[in-house]
Amino acid sequence: MAEPGHGQPGPGAPVPGGRTQSRAAFDALYARLRQRADATGTPSSTAGRGTPVGITPATVLAAAAEVRAGLTVSLSSPIETDVAPGNPHPAGHRLTSRPESEAAATGLHFATDHFSMNVHGDADSHLDALCHVVYNGTLHGGVPASTVTAEGATALSVDLVRNGIVGRGVLLDIPRLRGVSWLEPGDHVTADDLRAAEVAQGVRVDAGDILLVRVGHRRRREEDGPWDASRSRAGLHPAAMEFLAERRVAVLGSDGNNDTAPSLTEGVDFPVHVLGIHALGLYFMDYLRFEDLVPLCEEADRWSFLCVVAPLRLPAATGSPVNPIAVL
Repeated sequence: MAEPGHGQPGPGAPVPGGRTQSRAAFDALYARLRQRADATGTPSSTAGRGTPVGITPATVLAAAAEVRAGLTVSLSSPIETDVAPGNPHPAGHRLTSRPESEAAATGLHFATDHFSMNVHGDADSHLDALCHVVYNGTLHGGVPASTVTAEGATALSVDLVRNGIVGRGVLLDIPRLRGVSWLEPGDHVTADDLRAAEVAQGVRVDAGDILLVRVGHRRRREEDGPWDASRSRAGLHPAAMEFLAERRVAVLGSDGNNDTAPSLTEGVDFPVHVLGIHALGLYFMDYLRFEDLVPLCEEADRWSFLCVVAPLRLPAATGSPVNPIAVL
């Protein structure tokens, strides 16, 4: 089933470099990751707090020590309000009170706005809550899917991280590793790519980290124009999720959707979302923007930083618009 709000992935097109995954291989990987998560703890098993596993007061203090220059950088893309390929239902923004209509009047007046958004679309930066992925009738941790109703999610909603997610961010730049501007839609990132990027950038992903994987989606979109990313986009190979489990990553973010389209897994759409959110209990951030961060990391030759993620307080929502801030 297609992920709500994202649209159906494209028909079985050739996958660059091959590496498609059988359903049997996916099922075995899913079982291993569930077993690992159950053994080490997941957000749904930490007294319902929803805090990403591995992020503790100690890791937050350590992450604060990453700040060297006092620079702050947004990791969000500008919200889009125009219909475009891959964004048929853009965010809405209108002024509900315009000062120019009262320009001749004296005294106090206010300019006011109204916003609306398809949170899980294929253009705007957003955070996926643990209730976002329904697989085989359950949410993460075996929570019944029936807890998500027309009125909202009564379990595992984005409200669990209302106090924010703060930790060490690590950016792995895969196009930089491969010597290209971006990965072409349909290409994928492997665990070997992630390890090679660590070596090339002189950084290591550790427990509790907020792992950010750049595929160049945003740069391609800005330079070549939008396309229907629901049908074709670069993302992680499902098998790469074993790397995240081994390192005990807390959050995964990308400038794409994190999943490759067309799906690399036989019979499973969005396999990376299923493995990451449903099996491991990771929070995902989709469609971020790293183009302002990369040059600062290159200049400092440092690819880790304090990362602050503050979703909106939406008590029963499956996700939230988000503007993560990297502090270098």
